Amino acid sequence: MRRFFYATSSDIDANYPKLSTFSIGTDIALTESIVHHWGRVLRANVGDEGILFDGFGGEYHVKLQNIGKKNATVTLLAHTDKDRNAPIHTKIGLVMSRGDRMDYAIQKATELGVTGIQLLSSHHGEVNLKPAQVDKKLLHWQQVAIAASEQCGLNRPPLIFAPISIDDWLQGLDTNDTDLQVIVSSIVSTLSQDPYYQILRQPADLRMQLSVPAPDQPVMPESLPTVLTQASPYIELLIGPEGGLSENERQQAANFGFAPWQIGTRVLRTETAPVVALATLHALHYLHQRKT
Repeated sequence: MRRFFYATSSDIDANYPKLSTFSIGTDIALTESIVHHWGRVLRANVGDEGILFDGFGGEYHVKLQNIGKKNATVTLLAHTDKDRNAPIHTKIGLVMSRGDRMDYAIQKATELGVTGIQLLSSHHGEVNLKPAQVDKKLLHWQQVAIAASEQCGLNRPPLIFAPISIDDWLQGLDTNDTDLQVIVSSIVSTLSQDPYYQILRQPADLRMQLSVPAPDQPVMPESLPTVLTQASPYIELLIGPEGGLSENERQQAANFGFAPWQIGTRVLRTETAPVVALATLHALHYLHQRKT
């Protein structure tokens, strides 16, 4: 069955509350984006069944009751309390890259269960958005993550945070301010307040920066195996741009606890690094959990 993200909102023009506020058997209106995608693009018919999820937990089996050019309603048939979350909470500080490479990094990181992605600018970075560009690009990248969630079965999509400089991000990590303002796209502004995502405002159990292979540094932090024995660790990763982080940025990250992590002997592209890092973490976590 097709899966669709039901974006909650309480705008003046449209009110789409959390799906959990409705009883099973209730008829509800679909959001405009779902009407367009399911009705016009996929040419759904009355009686078709699908899956809705709003990011607040689980998914809803629904049946299409009526559909028009701009409006449609479904009946909630059943709720399944399944999120398919990764066993590790992760936030990636990802320096922005151009075009399809950035889309690929976000899409694949989502499929591998990343919890949040902080967009970054850096000294060697290719992308520095103008203020007028931020909202549009942030919405686009959040929609990339949502589309990947729809495809892979993830019911809690990752949050994509508006770009800031590496310096500002690092400085903010150790403020211990749980009320620290984070900017996300309006499509997930309500969702971002859910308790599930508050882990992203807490100190991480481990911080690592993906490092260019070098003979004079350890392959991985000594504490990584210990952290991976925890049931649900929270790990922050820093991934630089195509040209790599500057020496000053690497040192500053190290000062804030980001230990170098070398994955193999090859230099990974910036869009490949998140995929390899997350897949490696999940594999290592699985192995360490089996040993304990």
